[in-house]
Amino acid sequence: MKHAVELFLRISLLAFTLFIWLWALNQPLSNTMNLFIIVGGVLWVFPIVWLGRMILDRKPTPSRAVWITTFVHYVMGIPFGAALIQAITTHQDWCDWKIPIPVEVGLLLVIITGAACLLTVVNLALKGLGAPFAIALSRKLAVDWLYAWTRNPMVLAALAWLLSLGIWFQSALFVLWVLTLFAPAILFFVKVYEERELEIRFGASYLEYKSRTPLLFPRRPTG
Repeated sequence: MKHAVELFLRISLLAFTLFIWLWALNQPLSNTMNLFIIVGGVLWVFPIVWLGRMILDRKPTPSRAVWITTFVHYVMGIPFGAALIQAITTHQDWCDWKIPIPVEVGLLLVIITGAACLLTVVNLALKGLGAPFAIALSRKLAVDWLYAWTRNPMVLAALAWLLSLGIWFQSALFVLWVLTLFAPAILFFVKVYEERELEIRFGASYLEYKSRTPLLFPRRPTG
């Protein structure tokens, strides 16, 4: 019964999230509202992550960490995802400063980094028995394949994909948004919240993995 309730709740939250994203995608918004979503949706991450960390540390047990993390993901992810959707779908309004790189180069980079994103999802599913976002939190600590080179291959691949999109769009403003807002927000989440919840859920095995594997930029595995 407990597992059925958990599954129903997760499916309901995911359906609600997709509904909000699709609703936002189909709304004729003004430039001011678009800017509010694109910037505000990312800035929203910082207080939510900080609050989630405070709640997490009050009673750091694995079962509690699962539920807190699920809700932090959704409360953070809904506006964060909306910001990403609006930034991509309104990219034509970001082209005042053009990047002088051929669109063919950008498209090639988008394909390569997109494939890398898919590989990280497969890696997490097979080795961590989990999925991105709070669809399914990892039941095992993923330490093999791409995760042997960096603790956050999915974050690295996603940032590379977004930067590639900016190059494809030839939009310096889009690239600047990724570097100055999106990347700091996602790395803040990883450092302040995610590392702590993984430590609570996986204990010494995560601390050992953390000590030998870099946070973001890949390094050849040792041992």
